[in-house]
Amino acid sequence: MEPRHDGYTIGQVARLSGLPVKTIRFYSDVGVLPERERTAAGYRLYGEEDLARLELIRTLRDVGVDLATIRDLGERDLRQVLALQLRTVETQLKALQRTRAVLRATLERGEPSETDLRRLNTLGRLGAAEREALMDAFVGEVGGGSRAREQWLTGLREAMVPDLPSEPTIEQLDAWLELAELLSDEDYRAVLRRDDTGFWERRDRSGGERFESWCRANEEIAETVLAAVEKGVEPESAEAGVVLARVVILLSGMHGAAGDGPEFRSSLSRGYEEHDPRAVRHWQLVATIQGTPWPHPQTIAHDWIAKALRAHPAP
Repeated sequence: MEPRHDGYTIGQVARLSGLPVKTIRFYSDVGVLPERERTAAGYRLYGEEDLARLELIRTLRDVGVDLATIRDLGERDLRQVLALQLRTVETQLKALQRTRAVLRATLERGEPSETDLRRLNTLGRLGAAEREALMDAFVGEVGGGSRAREQWLTGLREAMVPDLPSEPTIEQLDAWLELAELLSDEDYRAVLRRDDTGFWERRDRSGGERFESWCRANEEIAETVLAAVEKGVEPESAEAGVVLARVVILLSGMHGAAGDGPEFRSSLSRGYEEHDPRAVRHWQLVATIQGTPWPHPQTIAHDWIAKALRAHPAP
């Protein structure tokens, strides 16, 4: 059907789109289908772009996108709308694949238990949006108003809560669910927020440039220690004392200390002893989810430093 020179009537659009007139009128009334013009008699007129948008609206509704989200798309470029549609479909496919994998693994293990049912229930409630909300809350609360700490946490955001693989094992799913519970734990958040408050306050005062130098120093510490570990240097050995001295100098710069000395080494050692084991468990769960080796290189490095500090309390 050819359009009239001034556009399609709502009846023509209904026939071309296959949607009822009431539905098209509803979409127009709620702003999902922007109104463009009317005839002198007050009848709505539609164009080719409206037909394309109606098809998009129907497709987005078919994959579960709510009307408020569709309305907020406004007059965005069609490519942006299609990209949103693609991300929506991919997210749903991933969720279905995970559910399928868990159902299959559950059935293969024999008679389903209460734990299996609870796992499936939790999986259904922790989608991508819930994960993002969880991380928003975690970064905001643990950051505690410190710009430097929030910057650090934001950089680690994806690493701290990795996405599940499309076909997760039961072990990976359990690790992911435990991690979600851990990040929601108010006491864990409070401990992380209290840890090294003075350190992060100094980072705030020093600004972004000093923060970058802190990151570089942290990397150098890990590289130095891991090289010693690779050579088989035991933390209690005399050779370890030389490595530790270099590490402590780097740490003193990061912590704003005067330099190496018994008092500073004692404070470092005390920090390692008081470190919340849940933080180590956090990264162990991440490794399980990602299927990467454990312990992590950073964990190996800091475990070596803690042992070396006990063996060499003074320079």
